[in-house]
Amino acid sequence: MGCKIEKQNVIVDKSFYFTLSIIELYKYPVKVKKEYVLSKQLLRTGTSVGANIRDAVVTQSKKEFIAKMNISLKEIHECQYWLQLLSKSGFIINEQCLENEENELIKIITAIIKTSNEN
Repeated sequence: MGCKIEKQNVIVDKSFYFTLSIIELYKYPVKVKKEYVLSKQLLRTGTSVGANIRDAVVTQSKKEFIAKMNISLKEIHECQYWLQLLSKSGFIINEQCLENEENELIKIITAIIKTSNEN
């Protein structure tokens, strides 16, 4: 028995793999550095991004879709904050920051919101 495979959607796929990266990254400060508070915040916001995007895809209205995408955008910005804080405080190393993935998601989500508002 496996998980249902949905048709491909770029933002859904990218946010899903970003979430997997966040989960993997979360393990490092918890196991190696024994840091639990900041990393838990990172896990919460990082997993919320994809969950809200997935929720947006099945919404009933355009207004609800835009609202969910805006929540995802806010969550990714908060996720950036926790990643920067973990990095600057020495709990993770710079290579673990996922900055490129975050910036790509921000650009895509922003473009989706802009296009949705224009249509």
